[in-house]
Amino acid sequence: MDKELFENGGNKAFWHTTSHIMAQAVKRLFPDVKLAIGPATDSGFYYDFDTDSSLTGEDLPTIEKEMKNIIKQGYKIERFELSRSEALELMKDEPYKIELINELPEGEIISFYKQGEFVDLCAGPHLERVSEVKAFKLMSVTGAYWRGSEKNKMLRRIYGSSYPDREMLDARIKELEEAKMRDHNRLGRELELFTTSEYIGQGLPILMPKGARVIQILQRFVEDEEERRGYQLTKTPLMAKSDLYKISGHWYHYREGMFIMGNEDDKEVFALRPMTCPFQFQAYLSKMRSYRDLPIRYGETSTLFRNEASGEMHGLIRLRQFTISEGHIVCTPDQLEDEFRGCIDLANFMLKAVGLDEDVSYRFSKWDENNKDKYIGSQSEWEQVQNTMREILDHIGIKYTEADGEAAFYGPKLDIQIKNVHGKEDTLITIQIDFQLAERFEMEYTDADGTKKFPYVIHRTSIGCYERTLALLIEKYAGALPTWLAPVQARVLPISEKHFDYAKKVEEELKRNGIRVENDGRSEKIGYKIREAQKQKIPYMLVVGDKEAENNEVAVRSRKEGDKGAVSLSDFIAMIKTEINERVN
Repeated sequence: MDKELFENGGNKAFWHTTSHIMAQAVKRLFPDVKLAIGPATDSGFYYDFDTDSSLTGEDLPTIEKEMKNIIKQGYKIERFELSRSEALELMKDEPYKIELINELPEGEIISFYKQGEFVDLCAGPHLERVSEVKAFKLMSVTGAYWRGSEKNKMLRRIYGSSYPDREMLDARIKELEEAKMRDHNRLGRELELFTTSEYIGQGLPILMPKGARVIQILQRFVEDEEERRGYQLTKTPLMAKSDLYKISGHWYHYREGMFIMGNEDDKEVFALRPMTCPFQFQAYLSKMRSYRDLPIRYGETSTLFRNEASGEMHGLIRLRQFTISEGHIVCTPDQLEDEFRGCIDLANFMLKAVGLDEDVSYRFSKWDENNKDKYIGSQSEWEQVQNTMREILDHIGIKYTEADGEAAFYGPKLDIQIKNVHGKEDTLITIQIDFQLAERFEMEYTDADGTKKFPYVIHRTSIGCYERTLALLIEKYAGALPTWLAPVQARVLPISEKHFDYAKKVEEELKRNGIRVENDGRSEKIGYKIREAQKQKIPYMLVVGDKEAENNEVAVRSRKEGDKGAVSLSDFIAMIKTEINERVN
């Protein structure tokens, strides 16, 4: 496969084939291993194995050597189909394949791919020959629960990547090395932004003082901007009776993702909230509404709880408890486009403020008309609202892709997507059009003609999940957050003990001006203090000695520009305040 074909969609077949080559090598070396799944990913491939003898990183060179032997043998890759009974007989010694075959619908084509002695249940696609794989690298071995659930057995997952030539592979390895250096899961801990505890559990991070400060800055920024744009702040409970979720439909469409307290057969069953919408709807329902009251914009910094599978959680990206800038707009049909446009404008304003605006893409998420049980509402209603949303997006001029089956169960949405340093895409911000829940909750308004009508509801976030945003910012800036977001904006570094008094004076003056500052009063050499501050990614280091104390100055070392020399304390304060107020990234 040539480079152009690889880069224009052929990479998935290339990586999928390499995963089969790896699985064939593992089966040769460890015959008792049971095969699970081995898909292509966004940046390579993996295969999951069930083995009594633990596979480790030390086994990777041996597996790579056997993969090279397989590639040298140049097997042709052949596809064939079997009936269900024949497939079950062929895979009788592979329990995970048996489980997958049994789950296939009646009449579904059951296909296999064969290369040499190796056969795998697989839908494809693949290359024509194994010899087309010219360069590959196995990256790591980790544990992974079968199907991502901690209720299932822990398997061994081997990750790898492959390319048509060595140059492309070397470039990818370099990218991965840089990604490791930027990985928020490592950097966030080193910079004391967050930590985790196995006694608390997966997906439940502890924000350290510095991380909590960054989240606080973002929250205040979002809440102030939302207030400026006409949002009313609410504060709603973290839990509710199942009755509320039954009205909204979440009890029937999202219950597996909820934390339910007590026995479902009890008279009153409570559940932690996975969303805020039905809670804010109660604020709307507190009194009668007229068309003159609309639009009503509610905003809330909401803590939510979702029972994510353990295999899906990573650092701060996907959590079981998280905080989100959630809001709901209740509006008339005539107001829908302007309000939707306002939501996009707010989201883009936030993305630009934190410097992520050029890293996102837009996805129009629609329902799956072949799986109607996942949704509420009729086909004609869905088609009408999706056409309305498409017209709005086209009027705004946003470039977007369309994705079937990604809508919320009550309406289509615009997902603002972003990739982390490892290439995995997640939703950062979502804006949804809801044409169902207002009627379910009897959220009426009196129109100009005196009739009662149901409004549209726009579900939206301003900057998405704060923890995920923090993770992405750590990776974007390799931990060196912009000054306005940095938990510590400056550190005063006295050269010796005789300069401690002046250092304290500088610290107090900076604090009086609202600057987040630390004072390094340790009895260490100045070079060591500077290196420590640099490791902590602090934007400004202020060295103070005899000259600075005498002239009321600070010797400024910038994280970006290095030594900037001595300036008056008042000039430094004016400079850093301008940088903070203008939110320079």
